[in-house]
Amino acid sequence: MTLAPLLALPGVAAAVDHARVACEELRWHEAYRRRWREVRAEAGLRATRASCEIEGVRVPLSLVRSLATEGGSEPVVVGALRATALVERWMPALGDRGSVALPPLGQLLAQVHVAATGGWLPDASVGRLRTTEQPGDLRGLGPGLVGEELAARVELLGRTVQESTAPALVLAAVVHGELLTLRPFAAANGVVARAVARLLLTARGLDPTGSLVTETAWAAALNPYLGAAAGFATGTPSGVAAWVRAYGQAVSAGAAEARVIADGVLAGSLPTS
Repeated sequence: MTLAPLLALPGVAAAVDHARVACEELRWHEAYRRRWREVRAEAGLRATRASCEIEGVRVPLSLVRSLATEGGSEPVVVGALRATALVERWMPALGDRGSVALPPLGQLLAQVHVAATGGWLPDASVGRLRTTEQPGDLRGLGPGLVGEELAARVELLGRTVQESTAPALVLAAVVHGELLTLRPFAAANGVVARAVARLLLTARGLDPTGSLVTETAWAAALNPYLGAAAGFATGTPSGVAAWVRAYGQAVSAGAAEARVIADGVLAGSLPTS
């Protein structure tokens, strides 16, 4: 799967540039000089809350914060928090100029899925690609591939991640869109897709702060998010271009959200919503 031609699609190159500028401007916020870990951690909580909202599980930020430290009986939220914590462990430290060694995509997906679903999904389905059954989530995106066809598409996506030199925005958008299209697991595919895409945006250098909260933009416009994902799933140039453009807009919105968090960290008073 070659991603370079996507840059020639209408609006994609501009989306890449706008996202890059938004992330560069965020990087030089005063909070990232000494307190970037606090900003990243808070962003992770908010990304988790918004990702759960997309899944239909609405909880206040205060509950997410308490579950992160104390645990609790909200299995989907606790699982999403575990997935967030896992991908954040793979994120490079701010200022680290070395390359980031991530597991091969298949292993990465399995580990994130185990984190997200262990304890509430049947053990036989945790961390394993679907074989004959259809996905239990995101059914509005149509039927999913199964068995060997599914495994082959996941393998192809893994090779793309390993070999591609496309801009991080394009790569993360394609991985996110493809995971929503394939829905490789029995459940929690959206949570896995968003967590892995967040990791790629940081590991590939677009967001070195690791504090974008793109999920809030998608949660606030759920139908456009799912509609753009459905367009990507068609594989048409117009559908793919629209998805990548929307991705760039979400990154810019996520950078604005991160700036609010960074302001709160500096002021010692984080926003409550």
